[in-house]
Amino acid sequence: MIYLDYAATSYKKPEAVYRAVESVLRRGASVGRGGYPASRFSAERVFACREEVRRLFSAPSEESVVFTCNATMALNMAIKGLLPSGGRAVISGFEHNAVVRPLKALERRGVSFAVAAAPPFDRDAQLEAFRHALSSGAALAVCTQVSNVYGCILPVEEIDALCAEKGVPLVIDASQSAGSVALDLSRLRAARFLCAPGHKGLYGPQGTGVLICRDAEAATLIEGGTGSDSRSYEQPAFLPDRFEAGTLNAAGIAGLGEGVRFINRLGTARILAHERALIGLAARELARIPGVRTFYGGEDAQAGVLSFTVGDVPCETAAERLAAGGIAVRAGLHCAPLAHQTGGTLETGTVRASVSAFSTESDVEALVIAVRALSRG
Repeated sequence: MIYLDYAATSYKKPEAVYRAVESVLRRGASVGRGGYPASRFSAERVFACREEVRRLFSAPSEESVVFTCNATMALNMAIKGLLPSGGRAVISGFEHNAVVRPLKALERRGVSFAVAAAPPFDRDAQLEAFRHALSSGAALAVCTQVSNVYGCILPVEEIDALCAEKGVPLVIDASQSAGSVALDLSRLRAARFLCAPGHKGLYGPQGTGVLICRDAEAATLIEGGTGSDSRSYEQPAFLPDRFEAGTLNAAGIAGLGEGVRFINRLGTARILAHERALIGLAARELARIPGVRTFYGGEDAQAGVLSFTVGDVPCETAAERLAAGGIAVRAGLHCAPLAHQTGGTLETGTVRASVSAFSTESDVEALVIAVRALSRG
């Protein structure tokens, strides 16, 4: 199988990830629930993962790294924890349903949201759209760093500066950028939370996610046992316990730690350069095929995601035919109808190819050959 669906989940992972998961499953127990060796074994690996994540994002501390089930859970915790009843949020036009649906659910609490829409790959227009939307007042801003549909990189550092000027807290969705596009949280002023899945560019197992917190000053979404301050009926006020109710997925987190360690060893710049080279190659070769339309903004504006359409072939049909030939891509609206509306592909959807540090030129060449055959009918 030629796997080009890393934007959905990483398929090939560092070997150390698999070993770490099995090790904790065989030797570990619950974290923070005992002082015996099996519990300590798991706790050490969970803390090691916190260290690797803190290092990758320049997070405030290891304790500021909170583990979740996925980015969707992290985004719900951040949005619902920060947005007051009757508050107004400002979001980019490329947000995933993991952002839009929580905001829609909050409308019954009087919450509203405005979309700072701008064309894909136009950083100046995106900044101006946020500047205009924030001028009407906001209690929260949410912005993805990389569109999961078009692969365009949004100017989150500059958006953070705009939010800081207005005193608006910012939530960053790093679902498509974590592990490849660098982000130094220590240089940001408005960002209160960063949300990321463990199973995509961080090369961890499914069922893992990260919520990096600037502080603990947000309402909780989930309360329960933490293994700390058990006498109190109130959720602890300190990190990470405030946002980590229940038993942690120690085996998954151990695997995630090895995935992030792999990234820290290679460096995000090296990974991004590799992914950009492959996406650039795919965009150039696919654009030469009659009837194929690619959504490519140039190497400097693009991460490891490329959307395209093949003439009048429905995108789902195109993906099915590619899958029959052993090539795994994703088609449709990618759980992000707002992004497709912004980019003008809501009615058709797109075929999406996405790469990783493990992808190769031969993978891209196989895709191009298959699309060329598909375009000929």
